[in-house]
Amino acid sequence: MARTVLITGGARGLGRALVQDFASDHQVALVWNTTPPEDLPDGVLAIQGNLVEPGCCADVVAQVIDRFGQLDVIVNNAGTVQMSPKETFDAQAQREILDVNLLAPGDLLAAALPHLKRGASVVNISSVNAVLPPRGAAIYGASKAALNLWTKAMAKELGPEGIRVNAVAPGAFEVADKPRPDELVDLFVEMTALGRLGTPDDIAPVVRFLASDAARFVTGEVIAVSGGYRL
Repeated sequence: MARTVLITGGARGLGRALVQDFASDHQVALVWNTTPPEDLPDGVLAIQGNLVEPGCCADVVAQVIDRFGQLDVIVNNAGTVQMSPKETFDAQAQREILDVNLLAPGDLLAAALPHLKRGASVVNISSVNAVLPPRGAAIYGASKAALNLWTKAMAKELGPEGIRVNAVAPGAFEVADKPRPDELVDLFVEMTALGRLGTPDDIAPVVRFLASDAARFVTGEVIAVSGGYRL
């Protein structure tokens, strides 16, 4: 049975790969903020919005329900990565990291809860940096660590309602529209057991698994998809 999947940050990178994957056999809606999506599969609903703005999450859910009549899977992929050097502190920039990476998923879940039925699933996109502190980006790592804890807490709270909540934690991976400098790629490859960077297509199947009935007894888990990064 086709489900309705809502993917935030779905216009490019990993989000785009997730949209392409799920759209093959599901009803898909995506949220984009600054980058309009291009060449979407037929039937995909694209919603423009900044998830940290008051009322945006409620409006997104309303549009999904109006179009598809149901909401079964939420993939919280939208995120921001910003440096937070110890020598300086930009409170506004650091709050933005927490707003996007941690608080927006909570707001979206609250808006969606009246429509989520038993068997629904939430998949959060975390990072290995939640447990492997990134140099110069401590607040980003902290936001993902908090997201992991929130994942487990929501799994515990929503379990009695038959709603599962899990997370995927990618390691170093490459996306075509945001290439990394060669020297950084070489460093990441050296630190990865499988000897290469990951790709969005390495991560999408794990997200699909967690969203599916095949993972019906999996909740509160954070699954690293990193190729053995920093083992």
